Amino acid sequence: MRDHGPAVWQTAYRLLANHSDAADCFQETFLAAFEIAGREPVRNIAGLLVRLATTRAIDRLRQRSRLEQRQTDAIDRRPPGDEPDPLERVHTHELASQLTEQISRLPPQEARVFCLRYLNDMSYRQIARELNIAISVVGVSLYRAKARLRAALADAQTEENEVSHAKET
Repeated sequence: MRDHGPAVWQTAYRLLANHSDAADCFQETFLAAFEIAGREPVRNIAGLLVRLATTRAIDRLRQRSRLEQRQTDAIDRRPPGDEPDPLERVHTHELASQLTEQISRLPPQEARVFCLRYLNDMSYRQIARELNIAISVVGVSLYRAKARLRAALADAQTEENEVSHAKET
């Protein structure tokens, strides 16, 4: 944990952006790695830990997204009209939230590839080795993940513009 803890924490926190969730993910990652190491030999403990942390964090994002959706459905949430934060800060926060939510909706392999590439700065070759897939599969998965994310974020932006336009008229 001393050697690999910082990488696991960074992976979990980058995805979750929440100290409590990242701490839970951190703990679950090491427990899962300990169980796996008890069953079979592990050649690349650092890679296993990052993979487990990524998977656990994506699972938590999915749980969080489902919970937020239930809360949104149950309560009519309207943004306050006199928000003290600057517009750009709100927009950035909303975009980050939308991106996080959309990552949680990606198929599992695409989500893992996207997170390993853009949140952990791993090369295609490293990702392929980590996930035990061909480099070409990494490229295709990454392409599909980016296309899905672009489309989802564009749809969200269109909806936001329509709501904004409706309020103005």
